[in-house]
Parts: sequence; structure tokens; C-alpha cells
Amino acid sequence: MTNEEIIREFAALPPDAQREAENFISFLQERYKRKTKTVTHFALENDSFVGMWKNRDDLQDSSAFVRELREREWTK
Repeated sequence: MTNEEIIREFAALPPDAQREAENFISFLQERYKRKTKTVTHFALENDSFVGMWKNRDDLQDSSAFVRELREREWTK
């Protein structure tokens, strides 16, 4: 159905049916608006958790730390 056909069919409805159609469209807009998630971007470097482990001796080389952790936990 084209937009023009929809408008023509809508205009041919009695006033009560037009109000029902308008209400249904409003319902659908609200229903699907909730499913849309907005993503908020923020500057990660300003977050308080960044750098919280900077003084740990065992994390001076984070790549080595992760590699050793994986070897220890994933190999048997």
C-alpha cells in the first residue's frame, strides 16, 4: 500500500475510526521508541577507574600480567 492509498483509506474512515487509527499509531510510536537505545559517549580518560592500579608492582607490564594469568588459569 502506498502512502497515497493509506491517506485515501484513512480519509474514508468515519471520525471514530480515524481517532482509533491515530491512537494506534501513537501506541506504536511509544512502543517502538522504548526499544531504541541511545548510546552516550564519554571521555574514558576522565573516568575515576582509569589508572586505579597504576601503583601496583605486579601490573607494570599489563600484557605480561594477562599472559601469565591466562597460562595459570587456562592450562592444566
